[in-house]
Amino acid sequence: MWDNAELMRRLCAKLVIALALVLAAGAPARAATVPPTRLVAVELLSETGSVRPGETFWIALRQQITPGWHTYWGVNPGDAGEPTRIEWALPVGFTAGEISWPYPSRIPAGIAMSYGYEAEVVLPIPVTVSQDVTPGTTIALRGQASWLVCEKICIPEEAPVALSLPVAADTPRPDPVGAPLIGAARRRLPVPSPWPASFSATPETVTLTVATRDLAPERVAEVWFYPAKWGAIEHAAPQRVSLTPKGITLEVKRGQLAEATAAPIDGVLIVTERLDGGVARQAFALRAEPRSRVSALALAHAMALALAGGLVLNLMPCVLPVLSVKTLALVNHAGGRAVLRRHGLAYAFGVLASFAGVAGALLALRAGGEQIGWGFQLQSPVVVTLLADVLFTVALSLSGVFVVSGRFAGAGQSLAGRAGYAGSFFTGALATVAATPCTAPFMGAAVGYAVTQPWPTALLIFETLALGLALPFLLLTLIPAWRRFLPRPGRWMERLQQALAFPLYASVAWLLWVVSQQAGSSGVAAAMAGLVLIGLAAWLYQVSREARPSWRRIATAAVAMLALGAVVLGPVTSGRSSAQPTTRADGWEAFSTARLAELRAAGRPVFVNVTAAWCLTCLVNERVALRSPAVAEALARKSVATLKADWTKRDPAITRVLGSFGRNGVPLYLLYPGRAAGEPEVLPQILSEGAVIDALGKL
Repeated sequence: MWDNAELMRRLCAKLVIALALVLAAGAPARAATVPPTRLVAVELLSETGSVRPGETFWIALRQQITPGWHTYWGVNPGDAGEPTRIEWALPVGFTAGEISWPYPSRIPAGIAMSYGYEAEVVLPIPVTVSQDVTPGTTIALRGQASWLVCEKICIPEEAPVALSLPVAADTPRPDPVGAPLIGAARRRLPVPSPWPASFSATPETVTLTVATRDLAPERVAEVWFYPAKWGAIEHAAPQRVSLTPKGITLEVKRGQLAEATAAPIDGVLIVTERLDGGVARQAFALRAEPRSRVSALALAHAMALALAGGLVLNLMPCVLPVLSVKTLALVNHAGGRAVLRRHGLAYAFGVLASFAGVAGALLALRAGGEQIGWGFQLQSPVVVTLLADVLFTVALSLSGVFVVSGRFAGAGQSLAGRAGYAGSFFTGALATVAATPCTAPFMGAAVGYAVTQPWPTALLIFETLALGLALPFLLLTLIPAWRRFLPRPGRWMERLQQALAFPLYASVAWLLWVVSQQAGSSGVAAAMAGLVLIGLAAWLYQVSREARPSWRRIATAAVAMLALGAVVLGPVTSGRSSAQPTTRADGWEAFSTARLAELRAAGRPVFVNVTAAWCLTCLVNERVALRSPAVAEALARKSVATLKADWTKRDPAITRVLGSFGRNGVPLYLLYPGRAAGEPEVLPQILSEGAVIDALGKL
């Protein structure tokens, strides 16, 4: 329903249009008579030839419009007009959803602009069948459709519509007439925008900014924004568009409703691209936030999420062993408070500096056009192999195979010296490296927001995440009174330190498995050969400590050569593994946007698991929740198709999927409903069996 101001506005707009048309015609005597027959022929179509009890399927109202006349877009008719409506009389237990509106055309009328449809339009509508209908019977869907059709005059029309369909127990077959028409109409429906948008307003103009990033400006033929409500912009005004590698900027004359720019502006952005075979149009439903609100509230929210995500990272299985070793050093530390605090600051600086390096590389590569996200370095088998080498070396040290100064381990009495500060710094760096395979709760949204912002803002968010990771250990050193809650030093520390080596050995084994997913058996062989060289170097280093100086120098050179050999073996792992099969051994299909669209067009609910072999959080979720018999039963009961988007190796298509949901790292879990127009539910990053079953139960 419209308020009085809106009603007066539309009445005035219609008067203006009528006056403009009369002046344009130059002869007020040209008064058209109402045609004797309808100007719009309507019928109901179905995408299937039958229906099943309890399922949702698509029907559509097809309008065939007399040439020169038009009907209106239901989201916003423009400066004047009325959308098509249907009053339903459905069988008991049936429900019809709202009309889904394909993107419209611009229809100028003098000094005004309308948004609508010409020639023909198919308007899809989801309908849910009652659970109580009996197979073998026939159901009838009836309604009264009404619309406004205009040329130089406007004529309201209406007509009854009806559709009879049999009820069947088996899977319905596509209707040969309705299925292709409804499928084509649904492809014209706007999809959620994968890009953040904002706007700024002056008394004269509204400037809309869309951070597309992955759009090629040289291929763009046209961009046009259709607002969802009247008043924010002038519909008939030209829209001046500028395209850069960073996005789209669109400037248009401000509308007549001053308060319209005080709230977010919703609408549909149509992007027309030149392709080898012609042109293609895509419609994106977006919400543009006022820029002042974006720069303040959104930044504060992202920083709060980043700080919380960094704190939770300390509890992740990839970080906890490293942090535990450093905490053991606190227990045995004999220095004063000032020295202790300097160690805490050195550790924090190591975390902050390492995060800045990783974030800087990520932002620089994305600015250069690379489709990458958080953890991108682990998509390279070379980096994964080198990380396995580092963790294996640390584990050997904890096991007592060789002993080095605090420069490496940062533990024991040597913490009081200068080398101990370096050890604290590099322990922070190691914690950062160990944290990259993990995505903690709160962290995904913060990182996803960061990579869409200018680099100073993005770096601030990443450093806030780093502060959250460094904060627990830093507070232990800045507030020495907390040390009384730690146990007293003793022989147990040596045993615990040796025990902490085994989670690192397990991490090395897991990283070798990741290499097998990325580079196959040859990559694993090269990585294992590197580990053998590191083990030999560690043993030789330790046994040569008691040798004569000349032999010690020879041993040191040999250790360096062995370590170099292990590093050189890293690039050997860069070979490619065989292509992934379409259907995986675990029963999940390999993800592709085409397969997702095909399943949704068929009306099936779809569960998408965006994961990676190097993501520990992902692997735990799969083991705990996704592979449980109860979840498998719930998926089968609801006929849910399961797709796995494996981001273990770089895949720009999966990166774009992550970006469309404001994420820049894995895991991401999406549950699409059976109806093709429904939005997916985004499940939590930490899954439980109950959470997945509850989400499936809502389908």
